[in-house]
Formats: sequence, structure tokens, C-alpha cells
Amino acid sequence: MVDHKSFIVNKTLPFDASLLIVNISLRPVEEIALSISQRCVVTGVNEVAWALRALMLTDLTSLGGDDTQANIRRLCMRACYPFEPQFFDKFFERTLLSDIHCAAVCVYPARVKDAHTAIQQFKQLDRMAIAAVATGFPTGQYGLQTRLQEISHAILAGATEIDIVINRQLALLGDWEALYNEVVLMRSACGDHALLKTILAIGELGTMENVYKAAMVCMMAGADFLKTSTGKEAVNAILPVGLVMIFAIQEFKRRTCQIVGLKPAGDVRTVRDAIAWMTLVSETLGSRWLTPQRFRFGSSGLLDDIEKVVRAGVTRMERDATEKANQNNACLRNGK
Repeated sequence: MVDHKSFIVNKTLPFDASLLIVNISLRPVEEIALSISQRCVVTGVNEVAWALRALMLTDLTSLGGDDTQANIRRLCMRACYPFEPQFFDKFFERTLLSDIHCAAVCVYPARVKDAHTAIQQFKQLDRMAIAAVATGFPTGQYGLQTRLQEISHAILAGATEIDIVINRQLALLGDWEALYNEVVLMRSACGDHALLKTILAIGELGTMENVYKAAMVCMMAGADFLKTSTGKEAVNAILPVGLVMIFAIQEFKRRTCQIVGLKPAGDVRTVRDAIAWMTLVSETLGSRWLTPQRFRFGSSGLLDDIEKVVRAGVTRMERDATEKANQNNACLRNGK
């Protein structure tokens, strides 16, 4: 029997059409996003630090048709213990290792129980979230009751976060109040047992204005996070769209005092990609947003590059330390 936690979740607010009034010019948004993202250039030890920060903000994801209990167990092991403890011994405090893990694993509802069992065995349930994609992921083209039942099923199995896909048909038709009503029901299905992360599927919304409006609708309905994409669309997490979502988050906070997190997903594959996103968030929302409570990466491949960058960085640090020790020894010998 899963012991369900209670979370502090965002409230559903009344539908307010005035929040949907917006006019966005694409070219300036693209230029601003590019300019901001390029402000942070890191190398050496700093790159290792940024890579580890990205790791701690990552929802390690497996959404394959061939996922099995064994695959999910390996996913959870890697999310909980991405590096062997002795790897950092020369340059990091061993006590810091308990913080070096992914923010969550993200799986299909049918695999949530496997993830819960594995993370419980690794004694990481208090530190690791279990996210489930739901509501007919990735298309959302299921009946409403089926989508709501999928949320309930995932939570009963142990999910602590639900990544729902919005009804893009309603968004494309401009029926924003109907979309709001659906997301309100999904917020209600999650209750305070799971955070609600709403996937906008930005590559299928057509315009930047639609992205902004969909973001506002989801936040009014009680979303705890806005997520860019399913990772299955032709266009996924791109910086200009992220900036538009940030504009919506800023305006929503200004108007309601309610904080909503951001999750880029799909096409964030390298540490350089992650740094660009973290810079964008830090320069707009503030460095306080770079916590798992307010910002996540949804990715299946980012951890591969994080591991590569960190291992290469630590190897360089070891080499530099050895060279410095040899130089000091040479100086001592020459001094004699």
C-alpha cells in the first residue's frame, strides 16, 4: 500500500479573460532569448558545478514502448546514484553526495509502481519525486473521463507529480474557457497528493500568442509547473518559446502572487543546452528559480552529457593537482 504524501499545491483561480490579452512579436522575442542565453560562458571547474546543478534539476525520463520493470529499476538507480561515491572523494565533501541526484524520474502510469518499488528499495522516497505522464500522453486524444482516471491510477500507484497534456484542439479553436475547465478537473484529480505539471505541446499550438494564452489558462486552473513539450513534437523546448512562457509566469505572479514553475522538455541534450536555459531563467525569473521546486529539465539523454562533462572535469582537476604537486616537489628538490 502506497503511503500518500500531501503537498502544498497551487490554488485554482476563477477564469479571467483579461489575462489572455497579449500581442507578441516573434523576432524581438527570438533576439532577446538568444542574447540572454549567451550571457553565461563557463569552463573548467565552473562547468562541473553547472553540470551538477543541471543534474539536480533533471526529471530523468523513460517513455518507451519497451519499458520493463528491469529498465525502470535501472533508470531509478541511475537517478538516485548517478556517480559512485568514491569518484568525488578528492574534491568534494562526502556529505554533499546525498544531494547529487536527479529531481525525479518520469515514466508512464503503468510503470509508476515499478519506479516506486525501486526508489523505496534505494531508500530515496523522501528525496526523489516520481512523475507520471498522463491524460492520454502524448496526444491527449482520449475521452475526458479516461484521462482523469489515468491521473487517479498513477497517484494510487505512487506518483507524486502528474505531467498532463492539454487538449490542443481546444487551444487551436480558441475555446480557452473549455480548456480551463478541463485542467481544473485535472487539478482536482491530483488534489494535494501530486503536483500538476501541464504540458503545452508548444510545437502544436501554432503561435506565440497561443503559447502565452495556454500558459495563462493552465496557471489559472491551478498548475504548479508549465512544461514546454511532450518531446514527441517536431518542435520541443526552444528558448524563444521558453521566454514567452516566462513572460506569462511573471505576469501571472504579478497579478495573483502565485508562483508557477517551468519545465523545458525535449531537445535539452547537452550541458551547454542546460546552461543556456538556466541562464535564461536566472536572468528573467531570478536565481531563486533554479531549484527543483521551481525549475526542471525533462530529459532522457541530458544525464549522459552531464556525466561526460563531470568526469572529464574531475579528470582535469586530478591532472592539474598532480602537476602542481610535481612542480612543488621539483621546487623543494632544487631548493636543497
